[in-house]
Amino acid sequence: MLPRLESGGLRCGKDFFLAYSPEREDPGRKDHSTQTIPKLVGGVDPASGEIAVALYRKAIRQVIPVSTAEVAEAAKLLENIYRSVNIALVNEMKVVLSAMGIDIWEVISAASTKPFGFQPFYPGPGLGGHCIPIDPYYLTWKAREVGLPTRFIELAGEVNHAMPKYVVQRTVLALNDRGKAVKGSKILVLGLAYKPDVDDVRESPSFELIEQLEELGAAVSYNDPHVPQTHRMRKYDLQMTSVELTAESLKKYDCVLIATHHSAYDWQMIADHSTLIVDTRNALKR
Repeated sequence: MLPRLESGGLRCGKDFFLAYSPEREDPGRKDHSTQTIPKLVGGVDPASGEIAVALYRKAIRQVIPVSTAEVAEAAKLLENIYRSVNIALVNEMKVVLSAMGIDIWEVISAASTKPFGFQPFYPGPGLGGHCIPIDPYYLTWKAREVGLPTRFIELAGEVNHAMPKYVVQRTVLALNDRGKAVKGSKILVLGLAYKPDVDDVRESPSFELIEQLEELGAAVSYNDPHVPQTHRMRKYDLQMTSVELTAESLKKYDCVLIATHHSAYDWQMIADHSTLIVDTRNALKR
């Protein structure tokens, strides 16, 4: 943006003012709003930073000025990379501990009793949204310009992007244990959104789960109370519609795959009337 604005002869800090403030939204949260989330602001020059801070203070309770726009952007990247790396850690722990017959959810619950030095993260079928699956790679791209690797970022991405395939493998094995081939099986994916109680499907791992299962010959349907039908996306165009979720309809499926734990779901009803459930979210813990 800066080169484009200056290409006509305008000067930053005099003719126009330019600053950067990263978004810190978490769709679906009820305990924070845009007004209550602290706002980072960094100007391209000091005057731009001061003006941007004054502007945001009209609407945001706490505005935190930083020295430059680059610091503000790097802070946003660190926030996202922190989550990506820690989610990758528990996803890898999930795979390893499952092979050992150890319940990862109980392990996380036990570790969470430590009053310091630990923050719980939880495994899942993959990563969704824009911030965590995509944004960390901006730093990877930029790091190459200065000749440096970003090994943590890339390794975390490998682990997280492998989770849909792992979930599909576990689904195939679960069907096999019941004498059922995945080819020709009817599978219902619960949840298309990438996180609970929202309609945001950007980069949702549910799409990859559906695609991989269909490639293996399964007849896949989905239900999501927040996503009545799919639309064309960056990588997918499934052209699917959410099916009805009832006690009778559940009995028609050979497997129910829980991908998103929406609070609207009646988990007891789902547990009572499903033939087989693969739960990637610990939704049936009760």
